[in-house]
Amino acid sequence: MAQTKKFQIYKKDKWNMISAEVRGREIEVIEISDQWGEDSRTFYSRPELMHWVHERFAPDRFDGPEEERIRIIGEFERL
Repeated sequence: MAQTKKFQIYKKDKWNMISAEVRGREIEVIEISDQWGEDSRTFYSRPELMHWVHERFAPDRFDGPEEERIRIIGEFERL
């Protein structure tokens, strides 16, 4: 069984955060938001994950400073 590695991608407070768990080739992304609750997605390849990341954090959809958006995408790229 593959070892699980946990990564904190973003954390504003205990109600707004994004984390990832990497288990071999499988990557689970968990988003917690005070607006939407908890949502998780499982990706089976890094290209699939990065496709979602670039859609989810597209400049026209991201509510925050550009520097924060770029930092979040960079954290996903380092997984």
